[in-house]
Amino acid sequence: METVTLTHTAALARLGYALSDETRTRVLLALREAPAYPSDLADAFGVSRQVMSNQLACLRGCGLVEAVPDGRRTWYRLADPHLAPALDDLVRLVVAVDPTCCSAQGCTCS
Repeated sequence: METVTLTHTAALARLGYALSDETRTRVLLALREAPAYPSDLADAFGVSRQVMSNQLACLRGCGLVEAVPDGRRTWYRLADPHLAPALDDLVRLVVAVDPTCCSAQGCTCS
């Protein structure tokens, strides 16, 4: 069995912290589909640009997203290509645990 290190523990703790906030989770799920500008994410989620900026700073600090300069603007993407499939697996796991909370109309899990 592979030895679990403090690095492994810290990495999973950062992911758990990132997923503990609904807005951050929504950002991660959106970015698995495509990179986005903060203003577009803020508008899509109905939060202020300041809130979105704070959430993106947190996700950057966790090492989950990265900022890419684009002229005077900056867009964001997932920091690692393994993250999108991992998030897909987590969503499938949650649905498998409680399959009644998600349907074609959306998820009502809380």
